[in-house]
Amino acid sequence: MKKVLVVLAMAMALSVSGASVSMARIAKCTVKAVDGDTVTMECKRASLKAGDDVIVKPAKKKRAIEGC
Repeated sequence: MKKVLVVLAMAMALSVSGASVSMARIAKCTVKAVDGDTVTMECKRASLKAGDDVIVKPAKKKRAIEGC
């Protein structure tokens, strides 16, 4: 009986965590200005509103592939 409850709890935790990740939005933006702690960005077709929390990741640098 304990194993069944543990499996059900794990399944619920997995489904809840997956639902929160699927709600995230991705917007491609360009930084226009930086003034201290304030960053001004221009985004194309983003459904963001003033006051929304965002996570900003810098673009990945492409590395040169060297070989023989």
